Amino acid sequence: MTGGYDDRDGVIWLDGEMVPWRDTKVHILTHAMHYASSVFEGERCYDGKIFKSRQHSERLLKSGEYIDMPIPYTVDEIEAAKIATLEANGLTDAYVRVVAWRGAGEDMGVAAAKNKVRVAVATWEWGNYYGDAKYKGAKLDISAWKRPSPETIPCFAKAAGLYMICTMSKHAAEAKGCSDALMMDYRGYVAEATGANVFFVRDGEVHTPKPDCFLNGLTRQTVIGMLGERQIKVVERHIEPSEMESFEQCWLTGTAAEVTPVGQIGDYNFEVGALTRMISEDYEKLVRT
Repeated sequence: MTGGYDDRDGVIWLDGEMVPWRDTKVHILTHAMHYASSVFEGERCYDGKIFKSRQHSERLLKSGEYIDMPIPYTVDEIEAAKIATLEANGLTDAYVRVVAWRGAGEDMGVAAAKNKVRVAVATWEWGNYYGDAKYKGAKLDISAWKRPSPETIPCFAKAAGLYMICTMSKHAAEAKGCSDALMMDYRGYVAEATGANVFFVRDGEVHTPKPDCFLNGLTRQTVIGMLGERQIKVVERHIEPSEMESFEQCWLTGTAAEVTPVGQIGDYNFEVGALTRMISEDYEKLVRT
């Protein structure tokens, strides 16, 4: 599939109907465009099966609850919509994007309770999120922006508004020739990349930031489980930025990123070592079983 995301063949599931891709439009006064009243899920389909599909649908509904936006579909209905969209587009290996948002309606201010919540499912072929960095090791900048306190924003929702500083951070990173940026949290601890969780290795142990102010990714949870099955100790804790100097390996996890090794973060360098490659290979096998 080529061309801009607004100009492609295929269909998108929109509010219960299959609509030609180019015709899935929203009004300029859609509430989500002005006030970020939107939540979404990014998922990958391997050999006709969406990995952790139901968990993604459950999280979508939970994200809607977090931002006071009840989604008018059940988990089963969303599951059926995803399958139908893949089939209608003839795809078995694809990325799946489910998005829910406050549409245009009687309200056009901060409040939007009278506006209908709309839902769409789109799917397309998508390769490695970080390109060849998936094999060579990604290079990360260190973001000037920090993940906010849970007291200031619903940080456990996968909500559009939370990604504003991520977009800014990634743009700044790409301008420096980096693939992404590592973000600290509001206290100064290591948090995550702009769209992926982070893991470090030291002396055979794996360390990963405690997700107390950012999304506890489904891929993150999967990888922790895989490491446990291999009897590899995983320590979830607050990590000081200066500790990166002592870590030997590093990788990112996310539905789009899958398991991507990291070769450099700022001035800190990491090897793409045996443990990193092993967990990446294990994950590749798991998603296709």
